[in-house]
Amino acid sequence: MISIARTASPSRLVTALGGAACVLLLAGCSLKQDMALQPYDRPLAPSDFFADGRSERPLVENTVARGSLANDALFVSKDSNAFPLPVNQELLERGEGRYKIFCTPCHGIQGDGNGMVAMRGMKHPPTYHDDRLRKSPNGYFYDVITNGFGAMYGYSAQISPRDSWASVAYVRALQLSRNVKASELSPELREKLMHPPAETKQETPGASKE
Repeated sequence: MISIARTASPSRLVTALGGAACVLLLAGCSLKQDMALQPYDRPLAPSDFFADGRSERPLVENTVARGSLANDALFVSKDSNAFPLPVNQELLERGEGRYKIFCTPCHGIQGDGNGMVAMRGMKHPPTYHDDRLRKSPNGYFYDVITNGFGAMYGYSAQISPRDSWASVAYVRALQLSRNVKASELSPELREKLMHPPAETKQETPGASKE
């Protein structure tokens, strides 16, 4: 009986060896992604791991969130008229920017409650120029911005405590703009008030003069 030996070509031999190496490599590794498939609990789901049966854990006692100590100095009770920051031009300009972004949709540019959201059917907020709000303490405005009031939800997640006070300062500036006495104005502003500049009519190009 004659046996015929077949010699494998070099390319087939390399392919076979490469395939065998891949099989051995995969056999020693697990395709399971432990980090992606690790056990976890859905938010607020019950758990039998803890004695109280809750998966959500309370904060460790005496835990202080990062940055909260700095914000403590800016906390003022709602019935206080204190202002924890120096009021200057920079603070007012910052407050104006925050006000235009977050407040004007409802309260309007001038703080009269005629924002675009209110003009399109939503409930009108009260005007800032109402006697009740002009006499309200600074802490009241800070509390409403932070925690919300009535139909308005709180903006503590969108506006930092410092920016909230900047917004309060700008609201006070809006109130003052309509209720300031002429005697309290600077000489330059009193002059403009007493002698407003004359309006000049702009001629339409190409219009004939009669």
